[in-house]
Amino acid sequence: MQPFTFTYGPRVIATSTGAAELPQLLPEGPVLLVTDDQLIALGLAEPWIAALEQSRIVTIFSAVEADPSKSTLLAAVEAGRAAGVASVVGFGGGSPMDVAKLASYLLGSGDDLDSIWGVEVATGTKLPLVLVPTTAGTGSEATPISVITIEGGTKLAVNARAITADIAILDPTLTTGLPRHVTAATGIDAMVHAVEAYTSARLKNPLSDALAREALRLLMANLIRACDHPDDLAARSAMLLGAHLAGVAFANAPVAGVHALAYPLGGLHHLPHGLSNALMLRHVLQHNAEAARDLYAELAEILVPDCAGQGSQSKCATLIDALDRMVTKSGLKPRLRDHGIERSDIPALAREAMKQTRLLVNNPCPIDEADAARLYEAAW
Repeated sequence: MQPFTFTYGPRVIATSTGAAELPQLLPEGPVLLVTDDQLIALGLAEPWIAALEQSRIVTIFSAVEADPSKSTLLAAVEAGRAAGVASVVGFGGGSPMDVAKLASYLLGSGDDLDSIWGVEVATGTKLPLVLVPTTAGTGSEATPISVITIEGGTKLAVNARAITADIAILDPTLTTGLPRHVTAATGIDAMVHAVEAYTSARLKNPLSDALAREALRLLMANLIRACDHPDDLAARSAMLLGAHLAGVAFANAPVAGVHALAYPLGGLHHLPHGLSNALMLRHVLQHNAEAARDLYAELAEILVPDCAGQGSQSKCATLIDALDRMVTKSGLKPRLRDHGIERSDIPALAREAMKQTRLLVNNPCPIDEADAARLYEAAW
């Protein structure tokens, strides 16, 4: 066995009664709940807030936008500091959870945000943190990663075990009301996490491989079912678990080129993260096909068991085609131009993608600026 290290994520509580269980998981004292205005408007957070308010003062910070900005994060920290909070709850998709992770760390450690960008730079102590995902996709509740958009649309990340949640609550009832396009985009996002973790050029290991394979199996079997039958609690539960397992996998074997090229679509054009991944998926996988052929062939048998007797090149093509069909079958429009991206935007996207060095280094084969421009062209 090759040497490797692996770190499990938070304690996981899978339940359909999460709101009632949340208060007992937190220390006494005021709590900061980080969410977004849409979840407040939908009433999804209401039972969770009501449960907390029975025993403590709750400060609600709901101004989190997609691709949260540095100013939003710092505003959340200030709200928590003014209230003297003793713990933090992140409730929502990847954006509220990313803000909650860093808010809990900055409040607990007193560190300056600009001093902790990067991998394992943050080494202080956070406040107790519980994360509650309301989508089955980002896996943010499982990871030690928080991505924040700074000036100019550039995304920076803090990747450090110190920001990992203490507890993740997986409550499938929170996901049954998701619109189809959100279910689709977040589900594809989770599938990308599994594929890129399994093929990561750095830190790939047997434990992350096992989780990625099981995540991909769960997601493949249930994504379209969850899209077509949004109240199917079994499908929603499987999606939520698959997304979490993929999150633990890529927390240890980091994601790569699909994410590197997806981030500029969010940072510069404000496309949802899962959709951005879906738009670049086929093209980056085709770019990687020769370098990652044997690994893609192994994953193909999970998605299309009938391909088991084929050669590795055929299986590789089968995987790419199967994932591409999932994107279109889910209802997502697969071209950049379908989402307001102009062909003239491609050079700027390619330049911005080159800033994602922490992701590009994990890709099975190199992607330079010319490659990125070609891949955006193919996706356009």
